[in-house]
Amino acid sequence: PDAHDKVALGTSRDNVKLRELAVGEMSKSKEAEAPQKILKYMTGQNRPYSVTDVLNNMHKEFGKTCVTKVMEQLATEGKLVEKVYGKQKVYVVNQSLLPSVSDEELRALEDRISLSQKELTESKEMCKVLQSELHALTSSLTTEEARGQLVKLREECKVMQARIDKLKSGVGNLDPKDVVKTERKYETSLKEWRKRKRMSMDMINTILEGYPKSKKMFYEEVGIETDEEVGVQFPKI
Repeated sequence: PDAHDKVALGTSRDNVKLRELAVGEMSKSKEAEAPQKILKYMTGQNRPYSVTDVLNNMHKEFGKTCVTKVMEQLATEGKLVEKVYGKQKVYVVNQSLLPSVSDEELRALEDRISLSQKELTESKEMCKVLQSELHALTSSLTTEEARGQLVKLREECKVMQARIDKLKSGVGNLDPKDVVKTERKYETSLKEWRKRKRMSMDMINTILEGYPKSKKMFYEEVGIETDEEVGVQFPKI
């Protein structure tokens, strides 16, 4: 290569060396911050951690070699306490270096803990109530299904009542077995009516526990007509 090429090659090598030096200086500057930042993290957490824990929890801000050296050095200086469990080392901040807590502060903390536990218990109880209500709602008939069943049972009862009235009046020649069979079917339908009405009312009452308005407003919004509103009463058997 001629002299010009030699100069260019020399300049390129110099640039590489400068970049390497710059990277090295930046790395040293960053590592110089490691002891302060790691000690601050350990003090703030105040929990036992291994080197790997700190490395991961600090999102690998420093390399593993750096973290290892710093934590060992902090332990040597008495700022961290090192404990060995088999092949693993665990570090925790030296508790004697932490600020002491007064009796008044301890009582305040105990009061806060007691209050938090009470709120937690109340929240769990409320959760159980809500789960129970949810189960009742999901296992019951929907409003539309209940209304359909109510209409159907009313029609069946009207038919049964007409047949019973006819039977009781003695119109026509009827087999006594048919009379007994019809009366039993009527009683069964009436019991089913009562049962389904009770189920519907249970479901409605469950909904009304969390409904912000009155029962009347709920009936109007949903479109529910009660037996009493349409003049229907349970027949006496």
